Amino acid sequence: MKINPALKFSLFVILSLVTAFFTSCTTTPPIDWNSRVGHYTYEQAVAELGRPNRQAKLSDGTTVSKWSARPNVAPSVNSGMSYYGSTGFTGNQTVGPGGNDQMLQLTFGTNDVLTAWSKNY
Repeated sequence: MKINPALKFSLFVILSLVTAFFTSCTTTPPIDWNSRVGHYTYEQAVAELGRPNRQAKLSDGTTVSKWSARPNVAPSVNSGMSYYGSTGFTGNQTVGPGGNDQMLQLTFGTNDVLTAWSKNY
């Protein structure tokens, strides 16, 4: 029995879509920071997370660096006004605080190796 080429193509497309759906639904596991204490360096953190949002060098030589867990986005209200001319005004108004209090804090020793971590999210 021969299979119609259109049916063969349809089965291929359906199989491809099902495969794409299941592979795209996987999430990356959370980072196990405890396993990184003692050998994770500041350079590795910058390569993985980017430059810290805040950083302080303490008197004992340790460095405390903080990264935002989510982008710092303030809620806004759109009044519906907009103009795309030479003045380019818009009707968006920021409301409430725009600060992000969800931070990852990594503490590095004098040798730039991770000694402690904390997060508030």
